[in-house]
Amino acid sequence: MVANVCAYLIHLTASRWWLDTAEYGELAVGLTAMLVLTVAALALQAVVARAVVHRADPHRIRRVTTQTTIGVCVLVVVAIVPTAWVTSMNIDTTAAALVAAPLLTIIGAGQGVLQGHKQFRLLGWVLAAVGVLRTVPLIAALAVGAGPAGALAASAAGIAVAAVVVRYANRVAATGPPTPARNSGGIDLLDVVQASGVQLVLVVAASIDLLLSRTVLSPDDAGIYALGAIATKVAFWLPQAVGVVFYPRLADPATSRRSLMHAVGVVAGIGVILTVGAGLAGPLVPVLVRPDYAPLVPILWLFAYTGAMLAVLQVALLSAIARSATAVSAVTWMVLAVEVAVIVGVVDTIVALAATAATAATIAAVTTTVWGLRAQRVDEVVGAATRG
Repeated sequence: MVANVCAYLIHLTASRWWLDTAEYGELAVGLTAMLVLTVAALALQAVVARAVVHRADPHRIRRVTTQTTIGVCVLVVVAIVPTAWVTSMNIDTTAAALVAAPLLTIIGAGQGVLQGHKQFRLLGWVLAAVGVLRTVPLIAALAVGAGPAGALAASAAGIAVAAVVVRYANRVAATGPPTPARNSGGIDLLDVVQASGVQLVLVVAASIDLLLSRTVLSPDDAGIYALGAIATKVAFWLPQAVGVVFYPRLADPATSRRSLMHAVGVVAGIGVILTVGAGLAGPLVPVLVRPDYAPLVPILWLFAYTGAMLAVLQVALLSAIARSATAVSAVTWMVLAVEVAVIVGVVDTIVALAATAATAATIAAVTTTVWGLRAQRVDEVVGAATRG
């Protein structure tokens, strides 16, 4: 909750006081571009947590963390120019947005260790600390007039401090009672690559509409859309704790299918509440922010609905990573290909872009969840027959 509130404070303060709509749109796209390149961090956290559940050798975990971090450093260098071109941002802003990716990879590995050991209390404090440290410097930079590029660079500095905090938390966790005997295997770089593909499709699904907004909309409309996308992020990230807590059980074959159904039910219930709440809160947008954002009043619920469906998709894809069944992500990739084609070829208004994103999120969430549940059911039947 603390981490999410910090993230939303960035958008609220930037859009209300320190940036005009065009500048705010650039900042929002920069933050989204940072998220896209941190798929390796998300994947590494999931793979490390799974490896800890299966009692893998900690030396192998550290080695894979180092290899992944080096790979992300290379990707940052390669991705700066193409990202600037696709998002219509300048090079300075793009570089400031992407430079934190290797640090977030290190943070992801540390959080995965805590998650796999089910040390949720300490993990909760770590998540809160990381959220504060990556947010406060960014807001402070905006307050002194640094602009989007300076704010993103300040956030990167805070993330560097957060990496040190996570490292310390892992040392604290290591002082606890010893764990059972460990396996010699359980994790390698290929696991991270496969999980990255799943996390990438999730991040792209949650970001593609905003990333393309500056391409198909005017700068001012893109800024308005970026503020509406906050509701999407709220509904998407707010139930994240559900996946964090359920993940160790999703990685256990004995409880995987049942846990997936329970997790999807909880996340969907939260999504309904958030969607209704966004619909009721729509008229407050011009009051809390500025009258410029009045076009969001009748459609704010649509953004929240999109985030709710993406949260369901996240649970389904986390289950796929936990079971090493990453091929299921192909369903979402196909949906995204159609979504991009529609956005680029047809969309030219805020409403059309929001409706396209909502439709794509619904199709991806439903098909991926159903596929995952059926695959687990087949595995259970085959396993029962083999044991028999």
